Amino acid sequence: MKEIKYPQKYDVIVVGAGHAGCEAALAASRMGCLTLLTTINLDTIAQLSCNPALGGPGKGHIAREIDALGGEMAKIIDRAGIQFRMLNTKKGPAVWAPRAQTDKRQYQAFMRQSLEKQNLLQLKQMMVTDLIIEKKKVIGIKTNTNLKIYAKTVILTTGTFLNGLIHIGETSMAGGRLGECSSLGLPKRLKKLGLKMGRLKTGTPARVHAATIDYKLFDKQPGDKKPSPFSYETKELKLKQVLCYLGYTNKKTHQIIKRNLHRSPLYSGKIKGVGVRYCPSIEDKIVKFPDKDRHQVFIEPEGRDTCEIYLNGLSNSLPQDIQIKMLESIPGLNKAQIMRFGYGIEYDFVDPTQLASTTETKTTQNLFLAGQINGTTGYEEAACQGLVAGINAVLKIQKKSPFIMDRTQSYIGVLIDDLVTKGTNEPYRLFTSRVEHRLIVRQDNADLRLGELAYKFGLISKRRIDTIRKKQELITSMINSLHKTQHGNNSLAKILKRPQIAFADIRKIKPGLKKLTPEIVNQVEIEIKYEGYIQREKTLVNKLGKLENKKIPERFPFHKIGGIKKEAREKLSKIQPRSIGHAMRISGVTSSDIALVLLHIERAAKK
Repeated sequence: MKEIKYPQKYDVIVVGAGHAGCEAALAASRMGCLTLLTTINLDTIAQLSCNPALGGPGKGHIAREIDALGGEMAKIIDRAGIQFRMLNTKKGPAVWAPRAQTDKRQYQAFMRQSLEKQNLLQLKQMMVTDLIIEKKKVIGIKTNTNLKIYAKTVILTTGTFLNGLIHIGETSMAGGRLGECSSLGLPKRLKKLGLKMGRLKTGTPARVHAATIDYKLFDKQPGDKKPSPFSYETKELKLKQVLCYLGYTNKKTHQIIKRNLHRSPLYSGKIKGVGVRYCPSIEDKIVKFPDKDRHQVFIEPEGRDTCEIYLNGLSNSLPQDIQIKMLESIPGLNKAQIMRFGYGIEYDFVDPTQLASTTETKTTQNLFLAGQINGTTGYEEAACQGLVAGINAVLKIQKKSPFIMDRTQSYIGVLIDDLVTKGTNEPYRLFTSRVEHRLIVRQDNADLRLGELAYKFGLISKRRIDTIRKKQELITSMINSLHKTQHGNNSLAKILKRPQIAFADIRKIKPGLKKLTPEIVNQVEIEIKYEGYIQREKTLVNKLGKLENKKIPERFPFHKIGGIKKEAREKLSKIQPRSIGHAMRISGVTSSDIALVLLHIERAAKK
């Protein structure tokens, strides 16, 4: 077949239009680069392949950081959301997390509109089968129709499509999603580039018809009376929220699954990939938690104008006849008609320790990877990697310093640092518990933390950064005023620190206080009530910053350091940490190894 050279050359090509691909393409084009976004099917752009919800602990934090950095996800959630809840409000503000049920079709449609209207961004439906490499540098892509398209950088966001294999009971078929073909050529190319790859597994539950559910047998799960938006630019959410419901499996359900484990590819040995630890299939739950008599099942609508219902908690790869029997055993679902059967899917991923903190591969220049290809699971985890990859691809073209997010600065920084430093042998999900400084990197202050960076890259407008700066000024001014203003023997700040006192009570004491928006009042209350803890965190962050600022020269010859342990030498050489702080987080590297590294850096500097 004759090769055809496409006449247009691009700055950035993004392969895959899932959540990582959409954010990567939007970031690159908004920063002024001519960008091409390719996808196997234009009709599945930004598809919510699994559950129809976004946010939650950790994930909600990421969505708000994406918004603060000028990304699109949060804005689309606010437009397509059908139920909003702020989780963990009975706990401290560090773990408050927004979550939204989303109309899946609307989410896709709104995201596609944003992509199609974006200047310098082109969308094309095509199957990318290979990369064009020259002197260890990617210079373009090749499609299954022998079309060659050239670019300065390429970002791969292939999701579950690399050698994707779908399992429903004893039946297996190639596919990146049910009904869509898998990518066979790209994984071969990645292996040729010297990238070490592994195999992971995820899955999805059955979808059923809403009219066949007996809702009286489930507990109602309403949204918040006053819903909180995801995007800082959304001032108010006005919508009629839908109900979700909560039910449970039972002993009969578990017996049906136990008797048929030999027919589940997960336990018959057919599936080789490692599954998601924190969102296990129902088969895994039954086996790993034998003492539990029941497991939660959430009844979640897939949209306003569809009868399709997602059964969250029943992800499985069981045979179809067993899936039917399983539902028949659950009160309220005993007459449910399945519209789509659940299935498991295996796919290839790249060991993320082979990436720099920019998400660029160490083996091939100008090739960036983002999303599930790096071993993560979740829409939000994918989207934030895409955003960082898009920014760094542009900075690489512009020959500017890379954008590396510190783990003391953001949830996104923790996620990427975990991946490139520690790697993963199972689908990685970000939780609040992974974030050491979560009291100062909360979901409510992401715009204050990251707004200036977004403006620097041209990802948010002058109007928006002015709003953020004004907000910070008002917060600081009010905090200072409360510290200075006395009431009796105490300052107003000390009074506000009391658990039972709110800002509204302070206003009664001092009616002349400046009127503030609820958002700013919330910031003032948090900053004052947790002042001591926040200051302690900031002091620790400053100390850690000194280790991060102690840079390690590029391609440092760790293999030449005498006295260092073999394991440490191998890992340091492989990961090539950018700083002493980064090196200290590598498992197997001890303080004595770090001391030797510091000694050799100082000797090299003197020479």
